[in-house]
Amino acid sequence: MVGSTSSFPASQVSVGNLRRPQVTAAPLDQFEGDVLVVGVLAPSATESSVEKGSAGTDEKSSTIKLPTLGGLARQVDESLGGLLTDVISETKFSGKPGSCEIMRVIGKPDLRFKRVALYGLGEPDDDGSLKVSSVQQAASYAVSTVKSLKTKATVGLLLPNWMATTAVTASDSATVAGYADLRFKSEEDPESTSRDLQFVVVYNDDIEGASILQGDKLMQGSIIGESVILAKELVNAPPNVVNPVTLAATAGELAKKHRLDITILEKKDCEERGMGAYLGVAQGSAYPPKFIHMKYAPRGDVKKRIVLIGKGLTFDSGGYNLKAGPGSMIELMKFDMGGAAAVLGAANAVGALQPPGVEVHFIIAACENMISSEAYRPGDVLKASNGKTIEIGNTDAEGRLTLADALVYADSLGNMDYIVDLATLTGAMIISLGNDYAGLFSSDDRLADRISSSAKRVGEKLWRMPLPPEYLELTKSKIADLKNTGGRAAGSITAALFLKEFVRNTPWAHLDIAGTVWGEKEGGPTGW
Repeated sequence: MVGSTSSFPASQVSVGNLRRPQVTAAPLDQFEGDVLVVGVLAPSATESSVEKGSAGTDEKSSTIKLPTLGGLARQVDESLGGLLTDVISETKFSGKPGSCEIMRVIGKPDLRFKRVALYGLGEPDDDGSLKVSSVQQAASYAVSTVKSLKTKATVGLLLPNWMATTAVTASDSATVAGYADLRFKSEEDPESTSRDLQFVVVYNDDIEGASILQGDKLMQGSIIGESVILAKELVNAPPNVVNPVTLAATAGELAKKHRLDITILEKKDCEERGMGAYLGVAQGSAYPPKFIHMKYAPRGDVKKRIVLIGKGLTFDSGGYNLKAGPGSMIELMKFDMGGAAAVLGAANAVGALQPPGVEVHFIIAACENMISSEAYRPGDVLKASNGKTIEIGNTDAEGRLTLADALVYADSLGNMDYIVDLATLTGAMIISLGNDYAGLFSSDDRLADRISSSAKRVGEKLWRMPLPPEYLELTKSKIADLKNTGGRAAGSITAALFLKEFVRNTPWAHLDIAGTVWGEKEGGPTGW
């Protein structure tokens, strides 16, 4: 392989390398396992009482309300002789999000689980349903209680109420939580593997059971979780393993697995299409550029056509504007293809779930941004495939150049309802929104609202950012149409406005995921 320094087998970036815990469902009287986790809602408010103070004035004192158990949780408590109620009282267990107590069950041979845990779900949502984040955290906690067991382990999660969407969320979260990336360890850590882990949704009655099992919601959740894992694996793999060539090969495996159409444009094909912005970035690398286009076509009528574009810089050195010094994060620039990883994860989910009525295109302009005698330089002028010329003010503002030609290509497909790109585009986004929120930019209010609603439904945090047209002046060049920098101020906004110049009339949205792609606390990829 050209430029390869990898001694790792291709299977380590393979679609078939994914492992996940088994996810099933069962009523309480049929559950048998190592741990039963009981989700507990927090009381809706704090009771306040007014007492007379020592000076005769009214003073407010608060009595903390403790959770009360209902439904199957009460049944579990009764079978344990009131153990759960006693623990709630003695530990002042409030039910706040993330609070937990775990205890061994002793002297109850009729019970078919060894330990029982209380897990705080916090207050319900405004409509009375469980918050998405609470379900995600509860499922992840449940998996964590048995993940260290060296033998086959089973954990059950009992929530106050289950709905189809809740089951999908729990299955998704358990699948991701049960996974550990061990590909580059010389010895496998038995405390980190999920190979023999079973996660059981413990439901209350036949109605809940039917809601969960109808349409195979658990399998849907597992597929989504598997797709998140795929994205995490791609981001977490070192750049001597995931490069433009192996990324294209992974796309090919996905296409074969799900019978998706795929086209890989090679360097010559891109030259013929005039993709000078993308090729300018790629020319410094020993790896050839790979422009990836996959397509999912549903059976029957097509009602919507959507394009997803992911920034695919498998490593970003910064080019001649080298990432150097504290805070440059050059050692983490394997995550600069986080947008591409998310798009390939989406392709895996769409291909497996086969949604009706929607045609989806997945586009990645994959390359590296490296230093060599062939690399592009500050001061160069590149021409994009729509004819616009771009002065290079900084070689480390490369992502927008690759996306420019990808957006033109997507727009040229014709009759697309939406174009959405995902990119680890700007450090300014991290300064603006930190690591928990992605920035949403869009030329279309309806599309922005739909994306925001979808994000809320699955627990992803977005914040819509403005696209003031007057800021476009900051990207104007004296010798070319545009420059790829807009100055220090409003960096994420000027980058988004630059991208907007390469979409004609199709409703478009840009997600800057620079902050959300990597978890600071976890020290690894999020799969965002």
